[in-house]
Amino acid sequence: MKHSLIALSILATTAGASAQSSTTLFGVVDASVTRLSSDSVSVTGLSSGEQSSSRLGFRGLEDLGGGLKASFWLEGSVAVDNGGTTFRFDRRSTVGLIGGFGEVRLGRDKLASYLNVETFDPFGDIGVAGNGANNMLGNATVAAGTQEGSHSKRASNIVSYLTPKMGGFHGQVQYGFGERASSEPNNSRGNFVSARVGYQSNPLDIALGYAQLKGGTAIQEVTYKAVNLGASYDLGFVKPMVLIATERGAGRGVNAYTLGASAPVGQAGEFRVGYTRFSTRNQVEADSSKLGLGYIHKLSKRTVVYGLLARVSNDSNANRGFAVSSSSLASPLIVAGDSATGYSIGVRHSF
Repeated sequence: MKHSLIALSILATTAGASAQSSTTLFGVVDASVTRLSSDSVSVTGLSSGEQSSSRLGFRGLEDLGGGLKASFWLEGSVAVDNGGTTFRFDRRSTVGLIGGFGEVRLGRDKLASYLNVETFDPFGDIGVAGNGANNMLGNATVAAGTQEGSHSKRASNIVSYLTPKMGGFHGQVQYGFGERASSEPNNSRGNFVSARVGYQSNPLDIALGYAQLKGGTAIQEVTYKAVNLGASYDLGFVKPMVLIATERGAGRGVNAYTLGASAPVGQAGEFRVGYTRFSTRNQVEADSSKLGLGYIHKLSKRTVVYGLLARVSNDSNANRGFAVSSSSLASPLIVAGDSATGYSIGVRHSF
């Protein structure tokens, strides 16, 4: 009897602890046959993450009482096409506190200002049809001194504050540390601020994003600024959306305008279309346009098949291409003035 009471006590304690916390394993496995071509060369193969980025992650919450919760989120990229060579939590690695005040979050995360780029693109800024309206001035190699580019999707060493939703209104502000020693010249390189404010209440979703990133070299400081405004309105039979984005820095500038829509087809299908125009300042004949089409068909709540098609037209001094995220299928060389075509046929399973 004594042993039974001890066992029951342990079970009760464990059950109480479980009720106060939860951990979830989740992921997406997305693979497709993809063909990418320019005017002079093409490549065909298996791609990973064309409709949704392939990933594996863990997230959890612990109820601390008094309306306060602790949270964590660890999420890494998965290369379905070749299995990958390493795995790390490169997509998100955060820990935070959540309460009536909102949320304070620490770690690697998406830039608040970037969320507009993917939210108001019908293809989520990935795959052959994604608008590619991030890092329009260049990655970290071109935009030297920044963490990951002129306006990247993600960055490390972020402190974030997210407001609670107030009648549909929401906001987020971030500060990112470049973590350079105070003795270094131009030691603010890699630092950034990013913010987003918006209103979301079906059927309307509208948000404004802003980011300022410090870059350059030890000799010369460069500031990159990104501003974007997006909106969508769900009419039921169709959901139109628009995105206006701009980046400035190092004496250069690029504007992007995306018009898109998604529409249900029957009970299980969805059609998507997006058109993006890139306008380059300080350089003649360097504009581009991109048209993306897609169809997604649900086989179940977790599994879909899809087809994507995109066409890019470049002016004589532009060489923009695709937003593919595959680890092994490299985009073909797109020289200035080339047109480019891409398509993907694939399957995505989420868990």
